[in-house]
Amino acid sequence: MVIIFILIGYGAVMQFSASYALNPAHPYRVIIKHGMWLALGLTGMFLIMQVDYHLWQNLAIPAMMITMILLALVLLIGEEGEGGARRHLRGGSIQPSELAKLAIIIYIAAWLASKGKKISDLSMGLIPFGMIMGFFLSLIILEPDISTSALIALTAIAMFIVAGADLIQIAILLLSLAAAFGLAVTRQDYAIKRINQFLASFVAPWNSPDLQTRTGYFALKSGGLFGKGLAQGQYKLGHLPLIHSDSIFAVVGEELGLLGALVVIALFLALAYRGVHIALQAKDDFGRLLAFGITTWVTLQAFINIAVITVVIPNTGMPLPFFSYGGSNTLLIMAGLGILLNISKNGQGSFSLHAPALFRRRNRRARVSRAHRRSRS
Repeated sequence: MVIIFILIGYGAVMQFSASYALNPAHPYRVIIKHGMWLALGLTGMFLIMQVDYHLWQNLAIPAMMITMILLALVLLIGEEGEGGARRHLRGGSIQPSELAKLAIIIYIAAWLASKGKKISDLSMGLIPFGMIMGFFLSLIILEPDISTSALIALTAIAMFIVAGADLIQIAILLLSLAAAFGLAVTRQDYAIKRINQFLASFVAPWNSPDLQTRTGYFALKSGGLFGKGLAQGQYKLGHLPLIHSDSIFAVVGEELGLLGALVVIALFLALAYRGVHIALQAKDDFGRLLAFGITTWVTLQAFINIAVITVVIPNTGMPLPFFSYGGSNTLLIMAGLGILLNISKNGQGSFSLHAPALFRRRNRRARVSRAHRRSRS
């Protein structure tokens, strides 16, 4: 919780430093909205922290059904954005792909926990896992939103590996993932353009054809070791695109220098360490997999954003957790961390559900691991 509050405070300070330049006549407009989302997120986090995490095992299927409906709706009636992409509902207030991140983690954790040691069986593990992920990822890719689908896929595969997949299954999954996303990229003009821009930028980012990459590089370079000082950055003043969202790490690098950027990285590494520790201390398979999935999602998303700004991977449009402005992203990440904190409490909470999990009703003997049986008895 200490790490979370440090990240929230650090992110809020940098969000104001970046966003006040967007509208000098109303410099507090964005930070006030950001603060409102943080307040809602914190409220949700503390409420969810009081809910026994086994409740989410019972709600895994309904959550996935709702997510599937929303993903289908956004393809049918979603608002068309840049390049014809459809990713939002209700004026941008609802982004189903953000909900899908947490819902899929909960579902996969429940599904893998119900399999137990049978996960190493090809017909019980890899094949149905591939079919489940393929179906839901295809809905997100069709928006198109390749970066979010890649994040979800990598998180799910990491959970599958932790659940007990063997080397052959891991190799098949990674090869299939590479082939699927290679095919998806070649069919999307905007994705091909981003890859071409990345290849041109990787060796010489100062000559990048992409404005965000080029100015982000100069912003980081100009910050030096200690930075220009908080709120003293110049590249955010009309030069650096998306300063309050995707490019905010470049603002950190310019104003607080390499040391300030390294503090951000260290905080997310600390969050990852604590999350994995919580996963290892969980009292059942579901808690272990759920904690590991949430930790992987949040930290992987952070490092993808940082990798884009430092020209390590192509531009993905992935927000930096706690720092970037965004309502849906903030609320869902705080909800996920609330679940993680409850797992840290070993499921103790003022609200719990003792009904048998939906996954257990179908075939209790085949689908419940021994650790899960002991924890629910």
